[in-house]
Amino acid sequence: MNSVAAGMIYLVLGNLVAVFSDALVKVLEPDQPIFQFVFFRQLSAALLLAPWLLWSWRRHPPVALKWHLLRAHIWAAGVCLMVVALTQLPLATANALFYAAPLLMVPLAVWLAGEALSRQKVATALIGFVGVLIVLRPTEVNWAALAALGVALSLAINNLLIKRIPLRQPIAQTLFFTNVLSMPLILALAWWEGGDWQWQMWWPAFGSSALIMVYAGLCVLAYRKAEASKIASAEYTGLLAAVAIGAWLFDEQPGLPLLLGCLCIIIPLVTMARGKAKPLAEQVV
Repeated sequence: MNSVAAGMIYLVLGNLVAVFSDALVKVLEPDQPIFQFVFFRQLSAALLLAPWLLWSWRRHPPVALKWHLLRAHIWAAGVCLMVVALTQLPLATANALFYAAPLLMVPLAVWLAGEALSRQKVATALIGFVGVLIVLRPTEVNWAALAALGVALSLAINNLLIKRIPLRQPIAQTLFFTNVLSMPLILALAWWEGGDWQWQMWWPAFGSSALIMVYAGLCVLAYRKAEASKIASAEYTGLLAAVAIGAWLFDEQPGLPLLLGCLCIIIPLVTMARGKAKPLAEQVV
């Protein structure tokens, strides 16, 4: 098996794992305490990553903590919105809206990072946003759909802020700080939320975090095997997996608007990936 094929297999498997992570969030009841679940998810991620952090600490002391702090709180807001979206929307619909993140990065990169805007970027972004509108169907917009778009926005901003973190920073440290630095705020919000602690949510939270770590690891293996521009389009099989798993586990029947919207989202993303590929693993840190 050549390196490109191996890299694409890793990405396909990784995105399948990531969809199962979302499915563990979706099993929650819509009225269960959101901030408690997010806190459990952060705590489990911290426990999983702590050995890697301790191993790398001496060779790579933490740097750029202010940017980690900012990214951590933006990411925490995104995770809270993700819980709302996944518990109230079909799995495929929520994932389709999450995939708007790379499209949102186009205008944000111009505004926040001063990047040049080309005709290709404008065209791909516009086609993708048409796909988002088809999936949303403006007559059916609700708070859950807006929450899913909020997740995409948080992912896009976090991706742009990665540029503020030195390249020598180990991935495990970035993952650790992104989860841990916002824990005090989430714990305070969980206390404000009130009610008894729902300890049964620990296992879905732990499983979701563990699967996301597996996804990140598979992405690292994939992008070490082959050039990103040759394999990054395999990332978008995750959207197809969300359609299949939603139908299998949650009896969700995708309609023509969803499938058409997914195509409008995936096609420009594949074009962007071939031109300037960037691992989507950065979106889950």
